Amino acid sequence: MTDEQKAAYIMAQAAILNATIAGMVAKNQGRASRGETMAYDEEDFVIEIDDSSCHHHAVLNLFQE
Repeated sequence: MTDEQKAAYIMAQAAILNATIAGMVAKNQGRASRGETMAYDEEDFVIEIDDSSCHHHAVLNLFQE
């Protein structure tokens, strides 16, 4: 994979992660508006990021291949 392809891959993965996080935030906001407890806490967000291809070490590893 070329560096340009790697960059495109990371951008695509970042878009997916952004959509996932936005969905989690929206669900929390909906629950808050109904007076319900949050569906996701900070740890859930961190886990989602860490499991993605977009965390710091994953990106560095991709470009070191």
